[in-house]
Amino acid sequence: MSQKVLLNANEIEIILHRLACQLIENHDNFSESVLIGIQPRGVFLANRIQQKLEQDYKIPEVKTGKLDITFYRDDFRRGEKPLEANKTRIDFLVEDKRVIFIDDVLYTGRSIRSALTAIQSFGRPKEIELLTLIDRRFSRHLPIQPDYNGRQVDAINEERVKVNWKENEGEDCVYLINK
Repeated sequence: MSQKVLLNANEIEIILHRLACQLIENHDNFSESVLIGIQPRGVFLANRIQQKLEQDYKIPEVKTGKLDITFYRDDFRRGEKPLEANKTRIDFLVEDKRVIFIDDVLYTGRSIRSALTAIQSFGRPKEIELLTLIDRRFSRHLPIQPDYNGRQVDAINEERVKVNWKENEGEDCVYLINK
């Protein structure tokens, strides 16, 4: 197994600033917009984006939640071992809000499809957008594309993309891993 660094900590920091600026262009003061991190790994990215918006760009109180999609997945009962659920925390209304789903890697699109179904339990958003750090653009099973994208990666065959976050793995880095 070999791995190649796709993004180092510096490059991730630059991308986070760019993504935050793009969000500000389209959502102004976030009074009608909310960030929803898709569990488990999208939550790290959502928290980082929220920090950038609030600390670096002085946007007060950006509402941020986390959404577990485990029971909405189409492969929920297909694996050999049962999937373990994560926590959902959405302590605000999504009804008529502009929701920005945030996930670390967009691969087949199935997680986003599950998130679209899951969010309906919390109300009917006015609009839903998607922000991803990595878009594996040639791996899609569903016609889902990000509105905001950090980097496109052309991973093929058995290659996979692994995003490490300082909060979880002790480093900010994105790897392309060959099995």
